[in-house]
Amino acid sequence: MASWRHYGRSLRSFWSTSLAAELEYPLNAVIELVSVFGNLAGSLFVLQLLFAGGSSLGGWSWDGALVVLGLYTLLDGITTCLLQPNLSRIVNHVQTGTLDYVLLKPIDSQFWLSTRTVSPWGLPAIGAALALIAWASSRAGLPSPALLLLALALLLASLVILYSLWFVLAALSIWFVKVWNATEVLRQTLVAGRYPVSAYPPALRLVFTLVLPVAFLTTVPAEALLGRGSLAWAGGSLLAAILCFGGSRLLWLHAQRFYTSASS
Repeated sequence: MASWRHYGRSLRSFWSTSLAAELEYPLNAVIELVSVFGNLAGSLFVLQLLFAGGSSLGGWSWDGALVVLGLYTLLDGITTCLLQPNLSRIVNHVQTGTLDYVLLKPIDSQFWLSTRTVSPWGLPAIGAALALIAWASSRAGLPSPALLLLALALLLASLVILYSLWFVLAALSIWFVKVWNATEVLRQTLVAGRYPVSAYPPALRLVFTLVLPVAFLTTVPAEALLGRGSLAWAGGSLLAAILCFGGSRLLWLHAQRFYTSASS
């Protein structure tokens, strides 16, 4: 219990200092708002084009597809708030040798590297995403409390999967200096999660399920929220989250054995 309180106090200290620094530039909020609504407008335009040929997209209605788009926007906002500001710095820590100081701190290094800072500029995307999900899911039929809880659990699983993918790529900088290009490729690939995975050709569905778990990020939580999910997909999503997080933890512990200190 004392350990949890220690981590809670550390997190509060991390985020209060980083928010104070970020809020010195309030115009960033305007830029982010324009960016969010521009991206949403572009995604809605493409979605409308995809629906031009019929009333469904891969078996999904317009409202169902909007829920998927809302979940993607929500994950993108959380990435802007937490994942990108923290995990993009791991490469710099390795290149400049400041990872030495991180490893010497009396706190878990993965926790420190993953939570040291927070950016408020993803909040407009999170707000817009929640509004879109609530509006679209209410039009499709309000979910029961049980379905809502299941959808929240699967959304948490998707966050764990997304975090693990980012952290694994960032941790590879211990061996490969220019790995940050791969994280940009990952972010662009995950854009496929804006639309239901069943809208893609069969070969891509396999890739987005077994290789890059895009299907578990947005489609599976959306199916649960709309009451069309299955126990197999829900179980697969939770299992994927456990395996991804366990893999990222093991990789980080293994990577530290190969890290060469800048002072050595």
